[in-house]
Amino acid sequence: METIDRALFVPDGTPAYVDSPMAIGYNATISAPHMHATCLQLLEENLKSGMHVLDVGSGTGYLTACFALMVGPQGRAVGVEHIQELADSSIKNIKKSAVAPLLKEGSLSIHVGDGRQGWPEFAPYDAIHVGAAAPEIPQPLLDQLKPGGRMVIPVGKMIQDLKVIDKNEDGSISVRSETPVRYVPLTSRGAQLRGC
Repeated sequence: METIDRALFVPDGTPAYVDSPMAIGYNATISAPHMHATCLQLLEENLKSGMHVLDVGSGTGYLTACFALMVGPQGRAVGVEHIQELADSSIKNIKKSAVAPLLKEGSLSIHVGDGRQGWPEFAPYDAIHVGAAAPEIPQPLLDQLKPGGRMVIPVGKMIQDLKVIDKNEDGSISVRSETPVRYVPLTSRGAQLRGC
């Protein structure tokens, strides 16, 4: 997080280092730095050099850039964002950051799509991070998690918990709650733009 400057990933004129979530337009937010740090710690063992990571709801691209730095040029960091304008601006942000070479080389990529469906092209993933709250854990994301992989996802509607999901080597799933959280909903593009 020290290497990837958050100021490059927040709207101009906003206090980049305040520890609170921030609106980024399109009824989306960038999480507070302490939540980014929490998710990076929870996924740390699954973000080693050469591993694959999926960032669902990649927003401004900040956490995707952090993931890319951790998995390095031998790995693969994939961001999925369903708002084209956010995806476009995240690419501009990343080009100004320390991981710009990884974007250019292709080990870091941002895609426009419904993150609830994951991004099968580069699956399976060692780590999956979801930056919006799902009413339940999306099956396509579980399917794209590698045995030995870990997913961090906020789950719930009004009351949400940050869930840590481990896929065991035999394919079985272990789930635990890490902490209560408050995220925007993981929803369709249309519902998000309407603020639903």
